[in-house]
Amino acid sequence: MKAGRPKHFTVGGVALFISALLLPFAATAQVQNAAPPPAPVTVEVAQMHLLAPVTWYPGTVISRHKARLSAEVAGRLRQVAEVGSNLQQGDVVARIDDMLLKETLQENKAAVARERARLRFLNAEVKRLEKLAKQNTATQSQLEEAVANRGVSRSELAASEARVRLTQERLERTTLRAPFPGVVVERLLEPGEWADEGTAVVRLVDSQSLDVQTWVPVQALKFLSADSELLLQANPKNAMGRVHTIVPVGDGQSRLYELRLAVEDAVWPVGQDLRVAVPTGAPREVVAIDRDALVLRRDGAVVYRINDQNTAERVPVQTGIASGKLIEVIGIRAGDRVVIRGGERLRPGQKVSIASEDGAQ
Repeated sequence: MKAGRPKHFTVGGVALFISALLLPFAATAQVQNAAPPPAPVTVEVAQMHLLAPVTWYPGTVISRHKARLSAEVAGRLRQVAEVGSNLQQGDVVARIDDMLLKETLQENKAAVARERARLRFLNAEVKRLEKLAKQNTATQSQLEEAVANRGVSRSELAASEARVRLTQERLERTTLRAPFPGVVVERLLEPGEWADEGTAVVRLVDSQSLDVQTWVPVQALKFLSADSELLLQANPKNAMGRVHTIVPVGDGQSRLYELRLAVEDAVWPVGQDLRVAVPTGAPREVVAIDRDALVLRRDGAVVYRINDQNTAERVPVQTGIASGKLIEVIGIRAGDRVVIRGGERLRPGQKVSIASEDGAQ
């Protein structure tokens, strides 16, 4: 058996072998050293805005119209609207048993008919006695007595007619109607229970006509006026409220003053808690950008500015007055393009691809 030949490696073969081994690592290094692709961002142009410093105060959504509806006549309840019922103005809220009042009305009408018949008789009696008195066949006292009786009868007829109208009115009030559109939020009496006159039956709240109520210190009043628009912050969205009432009397304990704000197209329910941005200083002109442009880091807030070569520049900034989505920044000039979306992953010097530009002039 022949021994195998020893294998011999040439210098060229070794070099080729080593090159083949290093080739994947070289390709990886080239990929790592390559510049990242342009990042898609949305930019906005920083502009001058007139802003005022604000302080946030708690507020509550309240209804302009809410009432405890009471029975206007005494009686047993036959019907009471269910909790959650949406009622329009004039809709039936509750009904009270009206059988006794109907019988009283019939009695009063009979009394009117009786007094009318008596008045017709007395009118004829006065005319008869007037003729007899002229013929000296009836005394003057008889005539005067008949005239007096006729006057009493007229008074009794007027009183009877008034009792009819009063009973009819009380009969109408056995049906309790909604004085304004609203929702029944509470039943205070149930069908079958006795309701005395003036007893509350249901609680009705208008869920469409809404106000925002908040309380502010006296120092804020000089920066507020009727028709001032304030930012309201709550879920599911923010809105603007217009001041329509400033109560000029402070609370005896808190020393705060009540504000009422009108809100259009609000989606909040009655009782919703929210925050109201109340100005605490005079407005001044500042460079302001969208809050979304701020990138918060451990060493502070930064903004990415885009230069003319569409390259991102990292700019540390200081913030100031905030109003709504706008916030004052020191370190950015009016006219600078700043990133408002897509800045979280940017690096200084990175090229960007501007997807959209808001507020450009």
